[in-house]
This record gives sequence, structure tokens and C-alpha cells, in this order.
Amino acid sequence: MKILLTGGAGFIGSSVIRQALSAGDIEIVNVDILTYAGNLDSLASVNSNPNYAFEQVNICDGPAIADVFTQHQPTAVMHLAAESHVDRSIDSPNDFIQTNIIGTYTLLEQSRIYWQSLAEKEKGAFRFHHISTDEVYGDLEHADEFFTETTAYAPSSPYSASKASSDHLVRAWQRTYGLPTLITNCSNNYGPFHFPEKLIPHVILNALAGKPLPIYGDGSQIRDWLYVEDHARALLQVISSGKVGETYNIGGHNEQKNLDVVETICALLEELAPNKPAGINNYKDLITFVKDRPGHDLRYAIDASKIEKKLGWKPEESFASGMRKTVTWYLANANWSDRVLSGKYRLQRLGEIL
Repeated sequence: MKILLTGGAGFIGSSVIRQALSAGDIEIVNVDILTYAGNLDSLASVNSNPNYAFEQVNICDGPAIADVFTQHQPTAVMHLAAESHVDRSIDSPNDFIQTNIIGTYTLLEQSRIYWQSLAEKEKGAFRFHHISTDEVYGDLEHADEFFTETTAYAPSSPYSASKASSDHLVRAWQRTYGLPTLITNCSNNYGPFHFPEKLIPHVILNALAGKPLPIYGDGSQIRDWLYVEDHARALLQVISSGKVGETYNIGGHNEQKNLDVVETICALLEELAPNKPAGINNYKDLITFVKDRPGHDLRYAIDASKIEKKLGWKPEESFASGMRKTVTWYLANANWSDRVLSGKYRLQRLGEIL
């Protein structure tokens, strides 16, 4: 299998690439424009792998994407490229509309043109896998409710609305043109190489620096947390064994309040990094409650029974084990975080980490 994977320099995409290439029987063509969230440092371990290629291309650029298809002749597409930070979508929605909607449309069209040019055997084997989010479903009111693959869409933010739009486009291209598509909707990811604007790495790095740990509202918002390597394994299972036209929800079975997540991090740091910054007695003392953001959903929770029953996937990491691995990784990889926080990671060239 040769996979054209968009957004491979991002958090989830880089995890998929590292895992796929470790198997030895998959080729990856990483298509990434390298926005602020794209970090080639996260792929340093695969740069010299003969089964890996990188193309710095914008998915909104149809001719450039067409050239990538022509040059590399992939057997599958995994579409992960997306603007994904809710706060940024509230402040500046334009990039989300362009990348998540126009970019997905452009990639679908170029995939369709390429797919229709293939011989029948290759055409039958081709797959387009669109990776989405549980945020398209909106909010859950009751503790016994879960998002399923048939839950109605009710997005709350410009980010989730743009992802909902892209999901609808993928389904339309499958139903109208017959493009063999698959969709997955995942819960909140966490783990190594996570960009520091997101909650868990932001809290870890702020705590180590003795800075405030901001929590929206009272911290009662609930999310289902999915360790990124479990997610990568699920995505590779779907692209290889999923049924065309189907949607699969991927969750970690780890519902936690935001406040509990932050307190868990603080407790792990007390154990693993006891030498605190000057003037800090306990990491928990850094917790600061701030004004809640507009349209903040209260609870997300995934029913992942379909992918478990149909494809045999289930998460390997509990919240406790995954969080310990995550905190341990950040403590051991301060150079990666320092390069992100300083901006040096953006001084990147193909095959060269400056």
C-alpha cells in the first residue's frame, strides 16, 4: 500500500507515519504545507526511510495536488490536514473555511480524477479515508448518552462546523461519483509530539515553567481522551480493512473533566519532576480559572463499539497509563518543546533539521 497522507507533519499525522513505516510494508507520501502546527522535527526518525517521501504542497492547490498523484501513484489517501484549534477558529475562522472545506473539496476532486483514470483492479483497491472529529456532533446533555455513527450533526464552533462540512463533502463524493471513501470521527487525542497550544501539553509546559495553568469556566467540561498511538493504530486498521462508505467512531473510553485532567498532570509532575520552579510549593497552586470561551460544549463521549466489533480495534492505553507516558515523554524531550516554543522548529528544510 502506498498512502498519500495529508497533514503528516502534524500531531496525529506524524504518529500515523511513524507507526505505518515501522511495519515495513507501507509507503507514505506526506503532503503538508507546514503551517505553524506542522513540525518536521516530529518526523526526524523517518527522514531517511526509503518508504517515505515529503511534498510541501497546499491541499487547496489543485494542480500541485494533481502533480503529486501523477508522480507518486498512491493506492490510498488518508486526509488528516486540517486547522484544528477551536480558539483560533473563533478568532479567525477564514483559515478553517479555506483548509477544512476548500482544501477537502480540492483533494476530493483530484482524488476522483486520479481514481477514474486507474485500471479496474487498481480502481477497486483505491481508498479515500477522511479523518474527522467528534466535535461535529455538538454537545451531549445526559450522562448516559454517547455519540454514535448516526448521531445528528450539531457543530458549535467555526472549527467543528468546517469539519462537519468536510464530512458532508466526502459522503457526497462517495454517493454521487462512487469514490470509495471512509470516514472516522475521533475523540480528543493526547500524547507525544502534541503542539503546545492544546490543553495537555500546554499545562505540562506551563507547570514546568511555573506559569499559570488556565482552565475555562469551572473546568467541568468533559472529554473522552484517546492516546494518539491508539488512534494511529485504528486509522491504519480502517484504511486497510474498513468497509467503503462506512463511518467509524474512535474513542478512548476515558471520559475526564478538564479540571481532573489538569490535576492528574499536576500529580504526575509532583512525582516525576519534584524540583519545582522557585516559589512554587505545589503544581496545583498554579491552576487559574478563566472566562469560558463562547459556545463551549460541555460533554463529548464516543461509542466506539462499531470499530471494535467490525474491525477488532480497541484502545490499549488507559487514561492513567497514557498520561504517564505523555508526561514522561515531555520531561525527556525538552529540546523538541523548546524548539516549538522558540519558533526554531519553523526553520525547517526537507531532509535537514536546523
